[in-house]
Amino acid sequence: MSRVALITGAARGQGAALVRRLRADGFQVAAADLRIEDLRSQIDALDDDGVIAVELDVTSEELWASAVAEVAERFGGLSTLINNAGVLHRASLSDETAEGFESSWRFNTLGPFLGIRASLPHLREADGAAIVNTCSTGAIRPFPFHAAYGSSKWALRGLTQIAAAELAGDGIRVNAVFPGPIDTPMLDDTARQRLIERSYSGRLGQPMEVADAVAFLVSEHASFITGAELVVDGGQCLRIG
Repeated sequence: MSRVALITGAARGQGAALVRRLRADGFQVAAADLRIEDLRSQIDALDDDGVIAVELDVTSEELWASAVAEVAERFGGLSTLINNAGVLHRASLSDETAEGFESSWRFNTLGPFLGIRASLPHLREADGAAIVNTCSTGAIRPFPFHAAYGSSKWALRGLTQIAAAELAGDGIRVNAVFPGPIDTPMLDDTARQRLIERSYSGRLGQPMEVADAVAFLVSEHASFITGAELVVDGGQCLRIG
């Protein structure tokens, strides 16, 4: 079986960059997202039989099962899972709601868990199987007004470590990337400018810079790496006390 990657949150930003990067590395790629029309437009523009668009709400156990089945039917299996989908939700503790808090956890933590569980039968059969979860520098240091987002990413960090330990015997490597200030649609103009002003390099990171890090972690060059935490933040964490 050729290398087959399923990438969530693939319609824009880091996810779209991941699709291009892994395809350039020779992967067959299933690009998954809830924004299916945007995703299909991007995939159609690639005009590449090695990339397919898959509609997926990562909080749905049933849709995960059908997505993995679709990928396996099309490409003959699944060797790589990139849990990239996530939501950024800001609110003070006093303004946060139970609904907003739970929604962040469903997308950022439950979604990757469901993806890992749905993919396991195929990953266990694949050579060089790998999982990469997109965490955040918000899972390294606390950011005020990010209780829902930050705590859900801390939980994803823990899930990554547990999965790495539990699945090592199956030959499945599990790692995480921790993007910092990356220029994606997730940032509004105010946040973008504030992050640029505080950046050591005077700029935001680009989605492809995160994709390059993920590409390394799922490659044979990282065959002895599991449970690792690769920070891609331009030094952002160095400024956090």
